[in-house]
Amino acid sequence: MELKADALRIAKNVFLFEEWLAHEADAGRIDRSLFTTKPELVKVHGHCHQKALSSMIPVKKVLSLPKNYNVQLIPSGCCGMAGSFGFETEHYDLSMQIGELVLFPAVRKAENAIISAAGTSCRHQIKDGTGRKAQHPAEILFDALK
Repeated sequence: MELKADALRIAKNVFLFEEWLAHEADAGRIDRSLFTTKPELVKVHGHCHQKALSSMIPVKKVLSLPKNYNVQLIPSGCCGMAGSFGFETEHYDLSMQIGELVLFPAVRKAENAIISAAGTSCRHQIKDGTGRKAQHPAEILFDALK
């Protein structure tokens, strides 16, 4: 209990990568002119912890920093991997069935889109379920730099 005050103070300064970057952009410390103006469609799958603890608004905001990036959220729930769940033999089929509910069909349909997923397990699941390589938002922004 004695560390609760310290934890609350620290928590005010802890952000997901996308939250921090969105804050920096809002503060004017990131200029959109640093990024390409090439049009791209970016389809985003949110990691469960993003949806549960934060919001998908910051990731959409930061991936929209490149002027002509059309960022769309995939209305998916869990990708099916759920940490190590999908790696376990007894859960693999169920894991793939969960991915097939929304995420995999949306990724397959988005042939010409960049696929974004912040979660390591989500990116692995997308690769296994669709053959597509999903990228972390940081990779997408790095590639979009002039």
